[in-house]
Amino acid sequence: MKLDATDLRYVTSDEFRVLTAVEMGSKNHEVVPSPLIAQISGLRNGGVNKMLGDLTKRNLVAKVQNSKYDGYRMTYGGLDYLALRALSKRDSMYSVGNQIGVGKESDIYIVADAEGNEMVLKLHRLGRISFRAIKNKRDYLGKRKSASWMYMSRLAAQKEWAFMKVLHEHNFPVPKPIDQARHCILMEFIDAYPLRQVSDVPSPGKLYSTLMDLIVRFARAGLIHGDFNEFNILIRRDTGEPVVIDFPQMVSTSHENAEWYFNRDVECIRRFFRRRFRYESALYPRFRTTLGETPDGEGFRLDVVVAASGFKQKDMKTLGEVSA
Repeated sequence: MKLDATDLRYVTSDEFRVLTAVEMGSKNHEVVPSPLIAQISGLRNGGVNKMLGDLTKRNLVAKVQNSKYDGYRMTYGGLDYLALRALSKRDSMYSVGNQIGVGKESDIYIVADAEGNEMVLKLHRLGRISFRAIKNKRDYLGKRKSASWMYMSRLAAQKEWAFMKVLHEHNFPVPKPIDQARHCILMEFIDAYPLRQVSDVPSPGKLYSTLMDLIVRFARAGLIHGDFNEFNILIRRDTGEPVVIDFPQMVSTSHENAEWYFNRDVECIRRFFRRRFRYESALYPRFRTTLGETPDGEGFRLDVVVAASGFKQKDMKTLGEVSA
């Protein structure tokens, strides 16, 4: 769905209380009963019903007629508004601009702070691909399939935020993380274009070597990107240097399928350079050789990073099962 922040300024504080109550009730209910929403919000039942009607018209919640009772469920529009309000209250973001990208499971927008400085807002929207594939195989949250889409989107945002922060702190070429709320990540705007749009470069061999060196550097730090391809690599307009994005699928080199993920990243780059630039090199990194070499002094391990970020191991496992 497309983000429409037009009505955000017109949503009252009480309506946000009701919206938050629906979100809280969704933790234990696929369809949240109206009396429970009134109880959680602390508002009078009659007023809550009117506000729920207004929120439904704005597509921030959806009314559902259950076989046992009528109630409401959160929509991605409602989750968007809660996240935007949180970012706004922290003075991280002031305005929302145009959509600049649509991923398999995310939407990308240009936003700005109060001084007009441009930033990038990424909204995770799991459910387009992953859950269509897995919802018939396994329900990760009991019977709450619809709620689990949004829960998983939050986990994906939290994981990406954790990795982006530590990678930026250790001088990896990634965007500077600015803030995170629910399923959204706010990061710096980089004047660059995706590698998939590049038809010619001065030295394909140099760029190829730089990207392969990045894969090796990730691995020496105990990390594998997991989706290292022309869609997730940006090329700076001024310097031509690569910037890596999109980290929800990142795994540890100790993962049971680590070698497969590593080889897939390497092969994605080799295949792209063959197809786009007619460039092929006999030199490319091997997983076991890379791990056997002396570490490059990165000085941190994935388990330490996860523990320090507060992103729980069980959450990592859940997202890993979805990615698989």
